[in-house]
Amino acid sequence: MPLWVLALFCACLGLAVGSFLNVVIYRVPRNESIVSPGSACPHCGTPIANRDNVPVVSWLVLRGRCRSCGGPISARYPIVEATTSLLFLGAALRYGYDASLPALLVLLAGLFALACIDFEVRLLPRKIVYALLGMVAALLLVAAIWTGDYRSLWIAAACSAGWFLVFWIINRVDARLLGYGDVRLALVLGLGLGWLGVQAVLLGFFAANLLGAIIGLSLIAAKKMRRDQPIPYGVFLALGAALAIYVHPQLHLHLRGV
Repeated sequence: MPLWVLALFCACLGLAVGSFLNVVIYRVPRNESIVSPGSACPHCGTPIANRDNVPVVSWLVLRGRCRSCGGPISARYPIVEATTSLLFLGAALRYGYDASLPALLVLLAGLFALACIDFEVRLLPRKIVYALLGMVAALLLVAAIWTGDYRSLWIAAACSAGWFLVFWIINRVDARLLGYGDVRLALVLGLGLGWLGVQAVLLGFFAANLLGAIIGLSLIAAKKMRRDQPIPYGVFLALGAALAIYVHPQLHLHLRGV
């Protein structure tokens, strides 16, 4: 099957997943159910009809306003949907019909949601982190069974434990340096990137810290942030992991050409 078919499918899937991530990003930090009630206008409370719930398109057609009351609807919604679609498209083009693609798509979606939440409320909800860990682990297990590549699975597990241990030690030394949410997230990052190889883990780790340092120092220099002000480290961990997924030098492409 041509690669463009997979790319188109993943791009459309990303739009749908992005719509769901909008619900997760808004409701989980507020301890609200992501299942019910259905989506509604934040101003008048009118339930959003199916025709007005098409990712990106509905927001553009309605010009960012509620059909019922005319209240503004944040541009964050189509941005999240479009970004998720681009993330999925990029992964499909990078990995093709690789057995690990489903796990990487789930990892990218989960990290994107966590980054948005951490940026907004400085929180990495454990229910998202643990759900993401379970889904990525299950999908990588399926990939290992499908390809017979259990070595990559063991490396992923070892990297997950190793990254967690490093972060746990840092947290124990001084919790101000690293929150426990980041420690939990290390399990997911080590597992997902570890499947791709140790080089991907190292690239993700150092990229996260380099980006954090550059942006943090730039904000301090511009007097937009105080030296003692904590940064949303989860955002940079997610960025570093995404960078490693797309550009790391060593790939294990099990099903290329299928």
